[in-house]
Amino acid sequence: MSSATLVSVQEYLAASFDPDRDYVDGELQERNVGEQPHSLTQTNLASFLHQRRAKWGIRVLTELRAQVSPTRFRVPDLCVLPASAPRDPIVRLCIEILSSEDRVSRLNERLSDYFQMGVRYVWVLDPLARRAYCYTPGEMHEVLDGVLRTDNPEIAVPLADAFEE
Repeated sequence: MSSATLVSVQEYLAASFDPDRDYVDGELQERNVGEQPHSLTQTNLASFLHQRRAKWGIRVLTELRAQVSPTRFRVPDLCVLPASAPRDPIVRLCIEILSSEDRVSRLNERLSDYFQMGVRYVWVLDPLARRAYCYTPGEMHEVLDGVLRTDNPEIAVPLADAFEE
């Protein structure tokens, strides 16, 4: 049995955490971050995408609190949205980078939340295994050709750049 203290949405939004936390139906959930492979992969991807933001017409944000329902906020490692998006954007792509402590059940819950809020793509990268997966609503595939992709906007990121040491 969990004995978590419930927190209101207003309390969550007024607070800051280091690292930031997800908010799920009144409960604060820690995120697994802070390992060097996770951090390096996040930095590589953010840099690669940011350098091409004008070409692809995107905005790249790290660790954005994204409201997925009235009582749920997730903090993806990276979010990509159209450059023209309003300040309360519709996120097109969420990127999750796995840490050694991440669990499939929690990842599946996050994916479900992202798709319910309208996200069209979720990339999940495993820096230790140097593997990546692309999720869309109802479909998942491992990236075997070495390039993470989306359509509308068309984005292509070579895995070698994401996992660069």
